[in-house]
Amino acid sequence: MISAAQTPVLTILHEQAEPELATVFVARLADGACVEFVESVQPPVPLERKWVNIVSVLRGCPVRCPFCDAGGAYGGPVTADELLAQLDHLVLRRFPDGAVPVPKWKIQFARMGDPAFNRDVIRVIEQVPGRYRAPGFHPSVSTVAPAGCDRFFEELIEAKRRLGLGQRFQLQFSLHATSEAARRDLIPVRLWSFGQIAAFGARWFEPGDRKITLNFALAEGTPFEPARLLEHFPPERFLLKITPVNPTRNSERHGIRSAVDAERPGNNPWVRERCAAAGYEHILSIGELAENEVGSNCGMYLDRLGLAPS
Repeated sequence: MISAAQTPVLTILHEQAEPELATVFVARLADGACVEFVESVQPPVPLERKWVNIVSVLRGCPVRCPFCDAGGAYGGPVTADELLAQLDHLVLRRFPDGAVPVPKWKIQFARMGDPAFNRDVIRVIEQVPGRYRAPGFHPSVSTVAPAGCDRFFEELIEAKRRLGLGQRFQLQFSLHATSEAARRDLIPVRLWSFGQIAAFGARWFEPGDRKITLNFALAEGTPFEPARLLEHFPPERFLLKITPVNPTRNSERHGIRSAVDAERPGNNPWVRERCAAAGYEHILSIGELAENEVGSNCGMYLDRLGLAPS
């Protein structure tokens, strides 16, 4: 179990909260690098039923997606101790005895940086069940599937099986476009192809597992034709999650506008219609607009404090 004395590796610099919705924490690590981490709920589901923690896995990010603020100066991966310190801070302020009684405690390894660049993410997933009394632990790994990270993915699948997390493990691949060429424009790093992602998904998915999520933060002018995905991604194994492009510093700088109307959700039936026509289970996920103000949706509160990587 944990205690506050075990978490000396970060110092909280700033806390930005929207009551009953989310809190963003800005922290300085021992080497001077800054990271963000978040706790949130997902209305109308109360915290007593679902609690979401989002932790930073890298010091910045080497990918530099044009709509994401985490890219910039890249200082390498966050260590396992630094990852656990983020979680310890969130847990101890809510649950001082280290027991998390929430039926669904979702930990997203996705705030700053792609987890595939940090194999310590797997070490932390393995330690969570013994570190906290938390039978509702649900890990979530969201990645763009960068090439050259095969060892991470092999260790991830081994950990999922060894810990018996299939029904609770949310694996997400961020595609953002149904065209591989458009995807490469949006994610400027060497990537696994659709075929490589699909092949890994076939090995990952076992009876009783959660479906693998294909993420699309849809920008205006970006191809979104779910029927084209059927060549690689069978609907019995994959589902689609569609979100708006949030108003980050970089999305505004690059003139990237959301194809999903976050302010008027009634304007988005075309999304559901295209997914349903292709036979995909799908989630149209539009967060509370207040999350844009608190910075929990996306973007980097570090930038507002003048601490963002550059």
